[in-house]
Amino acid sequence: MRNAALTIGDQSLRMLELLGGLSQLTYQTFSCAFRPPYNLRALIQQVDHLGVKSITIGGVAAIFTGLVLALQTAYGLGRFGAKGYVGLIVSLSMVRELGPVLTALLVGGRVSSGITAELGSMQVTEQIDAMRAMGANPIKKLVVPRVLSAMLVLPLLTVMADVLGILGGMVISRHEFQVDYRLYYNTVTRNLTLADIVSGLGKTVIFGLIIAIVGCYKGLETSGGTEGLGKATTAAVVTSAIIVIISDFFLTKFFWWLEGW
Repeated sequence: MRNAALTIGDQSLRMLELLGGLSQLTYQTFSCAFRPPYNLRALIQQVDHLGVKSITIGGVAAIFTGLVLALQTAYGLGRFGAKGYVGLIVSLSMVRELGPVLTALLVGGRVSSGITAELGSMQVTEQIDAMRAMGANPIKKLVVPRVLSAMLVLPLLTVMADVLGILGGMVISRHEFQVDYRLYYNTVTRNLTLADIVSGLGKTVIFGLIIAIVGCYKGLETSGGTEGLGKATTAAVVTSAIIVIISDFFLTKFFWWLEGW
């Protein structure tokens, strides 16, 4: 019993330390982001590295998610003679929930691990300490471009995922369940509202912030050489995924509150 209590206490302290470190790094990042000079070139490089190179994984996952979702939805609605509504369910599910969350989890795994590996290798080889010795701010030069680019590219990747998922649902609905293209299109355009789109895209901005901040924090806190770098990379992927899933619930509640306000 005593050992269990000590374990729970130790895990709680580690969680509080993590949340405190992430909050402090977030504050420092936005404080530096609004102070000149502004490194636009570094931002564009990170947009290419984090966003453009993630298009394939996000696109493939979105297409097959739409296919499976339409397949299961049409099968269930077919029992009640309501196959014509498959477009409504697929579009709402993709735009409000599946598109943002799946994109954040898949792309976030690649992004957070990549950021942690980059910054972690610089940390263990003392390059970051050298930057501080020369008077440069590592937060300004390394963290800010990665955080801002992640917050920018994740909504764009989510838009792509939403469109591909809905189109994938349209194809499978037509060829497997004979749902007319025009009927599917009309149910999507007539029932999908601006609030649905804003709700989904609003989440992805926060998801991008979480993914990049976790990756940067784990990278800057890396110690123990190559073994510590491997542990930090794994921890970054797991931590960012858990925080994204937890925050998704609260963000969903928040956007529902905004819609009813």
